[in-house]
Amino acid sequence: MLKNTSTLHPTAAELDLLRILWQRGPSDARAVYEALAAERADASYATVLRQLQLMHGKGLLSRDESLRPQLYAAVEAQEKLQTSLLKDLIGKVFSGSGKALVLTALREHVSDAERLEIEKILRSKDGKQP
Repeated sequence: MLKNTSTLHPTAAELDLLRILWQRGPSDARAVYEALAAERADASYATVLRQLQLMHGKGLLSRDESLRPQLYAAVEAQEKLQTSLLKDLIGKVFSGSGKALVLTALREHVSDAERLEIEKILRSKDGKQP
């Protein structure tokens, strides 16, 4: 039985493969491997294929078995999974405080250009990017 993806916590390696699938759309194992190999020289086709199969078993991926080669696709949209993971992170690491997360990010992980962009968003009436 497949698990609810909102309760899953993909590993770093699984997130790498999900990112590729979100960018490319449904893809076969060879295409995912080639995209990953362009970023990481240590990637192997057998490992990528096995990881895709495990992710399918966990419910992170769907697999179209009517085609050869089979196509894998992310079950959840990137934004939905990111929101779920962020909510979990805020709860566990920042005691439920979104403010604490934002302040930490602003202090440590935001460039001057990103800071200006954030200021524009905060000044807009609806909080969305102009």
